[in-house]
Amino acid sequence: MLNIEKQIENESWVLKLTGEIDASNSVELDAAMSQVVENGAKIILIDCSGLEYISSAGLGVFMSYLEEFEENNIKMAIYALKEKVFQVFHILGLDQLITIKHTKEEALEG
Repeated sequence: MLNIEKQIENESWVLKLTGEIDASNSVELDAAMSQVVENGAKIILIDCSGLEYISSAGLGVFMSYLEEFEENNIKMAIYALKEKVFQVFHILGLDQLITIKHTKEEALEG
């Protein structure tokens, strides 16, 4: 099960992910990302403090936005990943493509 809370803090959109992202619910993450982009987000922070698991489908959602974000000068940072979830990003080399920070403050700094 996946829960996504969206909120605006200053000029940043924060998506708080709780639970697990897998093939059955990655479309929910995609819809949430698409919605904040349509709402004009320029800074998107992904709070993963409550994320227990991410599958390749979930990773694919993040990857699918990288080019669009770069073209439209949208900054995205993921923060507060649990070690086992971070390892999934790291093993696939995604920590080289996606900004991953420990805290929200670090994520805001870029």
